[in-house]
Amino acid sequence: MKRFSFLLGLIVASGFLSAPAWAAEKKVEPKPRFAVTAVAERAGALYRRGESVTFVVEIRDEGAVVESGEIEWTLTKDGVGQTRTGRAPISRGRATVTGTLDEAGFLQCRVTYQAGQTKVTALGGAGISPLEIKPSAPAPADFDAFWTAKKKLLAAVPLNARLTPVKSPQENVETFDVQADSVGTPISGYFARPTGAKLRGLPAILTVHGAGVSSSNLRTAAAWAKEGALALDLNAHGLPNGREKAFYDALAAGELKDYRVRGRDSRETIHFLGMFMRLVRAIDFLTAQPEWDGRTVVVSGSSQGGAQAIAAAGLDPRVTFFAAGVPAMCDHTGQLVGRIAGWPKFIPTKENPPPADVVAAVRYYDGVNFAARTKAPGFFTVGFIDATCPPTSVYAAYNALRAPKDIFNDVRAGHTNTPAAGAAMRAAIQRHFAAMR
Repeated sequence: MKRFSFLLGLIVASGFLSAPAWAAEKKVEPKPRFAVTAVAERAGALYRRGESVTFVVEIRDEGAVVESGEIEWTLTKDGVGQTRTGRAPISRGRATVTGTLDEAGFLQCRVTYQAGQTKVTALGGAGISPLEIKPSAPAPADFDAFWTAKKKLLAAVPLNARLTPVKSPQENVETFDVQADSVGTPISGYFARPTGAKLRGLPAILTVHGAGVSSSNLRTAAAWAKEGALALDLNAHGLPNGREKAFYDALAAGELKDYRVRGRDSRETIHFLGMFMRLVRAIDFLTAQPEWDGRTVVVSGSSQGGAQAIAAAGLDPRVTFFAAGVPAMCDHTGQLVGRIAGWPKFIPTKENPPPADVVAAVRYYDGVNFAARTKAPGFFTVGFIDATCPPTSVYAAYNALRAPKDIFNDVRAGHTNTPAAGAAMRAAIQRHFAAMR
């Protein structure tokens, strides 16, 4: 049971299972009658520019192969810029679609099968020389000066940490609801440490959240502390923790509605300014703990949390490793070169040409630019059919990282950390802890 609790806590930390979803009773949905999949024929789904890619489409009806019929298909450059459409016959439950892409990127295959009134759609993805994907725009000339000035403002604010003990979900782990002052909204999170931890003996890990409005997750912090770390699970918006669901729902529908694109026309008003400053302040808190080993700081999260992990590594040289699962906020200006951008889609694909002030502002918040500035090793996961944080945008940030790095290519995954991807993230963090001991 203890092992199960630890793994579940780490799944939450990875960002592909949120605290509210974890706590809620799951609805049992009926199995769909038809199942359609589209997967590149080559294992690993990686190809060179101009190389022919064949997608194998499988169609089943309540588990049995569909013997005949046809599919409709569309090939695009990761969801933008339609390239080809057509139909393909089904034979013994299979059909094939073949195409090419003459530039570094991702070839996306969208297939549709219709039986009567039922229409089923599936996506397949293939990486086309993905290690050659470059940023869509350079960093602003004063990118470093801007963030240096913001960190200077933060440094002038005393930490003033307040810790309130809370009941721990793990034996031999102490847990606290913690707040500390920042520029603007204070940080808020759950902090956990092993009971009786020795001075200067433990690594630190900061876990950060995906998009949405919720409490910090106590189990996440406690699970990492059980493994021998000082752990802080950070609330993305600096909100009070442990409140009723209605409290967070009201904020999501009101004050924090559409926070993702709020103030996008100025680098001073984008919502993520405060969020990124709280990352640095959270690291201030962790590294001020007498049990910290003085060496190791890991930041981990997925989606918006992946974006925060990259930003923390780019902003704060104390970060020694980061894990970014299906990271958001990468290559915001992809549209400028005919590519798709990552969440929060500051510049919608249809907004052409985009406003000049928005283009100028969002480049200060681009994971590509933070990745280029850190010396910390990083670990990424990427879903080849992710429409929220598309693989083209993720690879643009991954390729910008000059430090040692690795990436988990999840060929069949959309916007999620599958169990395999989550396990790969955890293993990467644990290897770093071991290496730093």
